[in-house]
Amino acid sequence: MKLEDNNISEIKPSSLGGAGGGKLVIINYGAGNIKSIQFAFKRLGVDAVLSNSPEEILAADKIIFPGVGEASSAMAMLKETGLDTLIPKLKQPVLGICLGMQLLCEFTEEGNTKGLGVFKTTVKRFDNNVKVPQMGWNVIKDLKSELFKGIKENEYMYLVHSYYAEHCAETIATTDYGINYASALRHNNFYGVQFHPEKSSLAGEKILENFLELDIKY
Repeated sequence: MKLEDNNISEIKPSSLGGAGGGKLVIINYGAGNIKSIQFAFKRLGVDAVLSNSPEEILAADKIIFPGVGEASSAMAMLKETGLDTLIPKLKQPVLGICLGMQLLCEFTEEGNTKGLGVFKTTVKRFDNNVKVPQMGWNVIKDLKSELFKGIKENEYMYLVHSYYAEHCAETIATTDYGINYASALRHNNFYGVQFHPEKSSLAGEKILENFLELDIKY
């Protein structure tokens, strides 16, 4: 079902609750390692729903926007169901993970792909002076958001990516890999992390728990 067939104003998210409260939807558009994310929330006692239904996404209290793979192909899959126009209009807390975060940016060099424009920055490919992709554990620092409550500076997170988001006013964490880049972003109710919290042990689990506890409305 295309987004144009739905009246967004008629479907509003229910009130936001704390950890485990309300409905959590993982957007299932064919470009995400969604089962590992679903299992990570299951360990926190939360049954996340996998869905690409606009009605179900709009009615959720919190939303995960995952992504693994190639940017232009992922964007094409979003456009097939109108999710490319739905996602930027969401008012509840949204967490983009890995490619999901990159697609929320204005543009990515991967496939010369126009993004969703939520984060006002560009995604670029790492230079060849470092091993590409970056794969494994690296630290996050310069933490600036309630998303990182209880997370110490220079905490290790697990990353797998060939492209990075350039710094912007919305940067809430940074990482060094040949260059210092934005490893987490925030704009209003939208959060994005380049790393995989679902694969980052107890610290990653804590970030997912913090996301569940967010109580913001836009």
